[in-house]
Amino acid sequence: MTTDRIWSYAPDSAHVEGQDLTNCVVTAADGVIGHVDREAVHHDMRHLVVDTGVWVFGRSVLVPVGVVTGVDIDSRTITLACSRGEVKAAPRFRTDSETMDPAYLAGVGDYYHRLPPRETTTA
Repeated sequence: MTTDRIWSYAPDSAHVEGQDLTNCVVTAADGVIGHVDREAVHHDMRHLVVDTGVWVFGRSVLVPVGVVTGVDIDSRTITLACSRGEVKAAPRFRTDSETMDPAYLAGVGDYYHRLPPRETTTA
């Protein structure tokens, strides 16, 4: 996956432009990480801000949409191509202003881009 692709939904993710993903449950390869607080795009870098609840001490994480492998709008579930530990180890998201900081977003994109590829399975 190229770095610019990390900011775009994969064609086979079932994402439909204009869908409201707010409050969708976000699931990593090894379990739930939280729910979508909001989706944003700044500097052509589209991402989800995910509220992790108590899993990561009540903090939110920023996830580029390029790691989304599936959107099931009926069950309100979003699946990611990474593990909970990989999401937790991503550059820390502290304030909303970071979603508009191109340097911060580039660091997040670079982190997720360097993760090892995962096998995808179809049900």
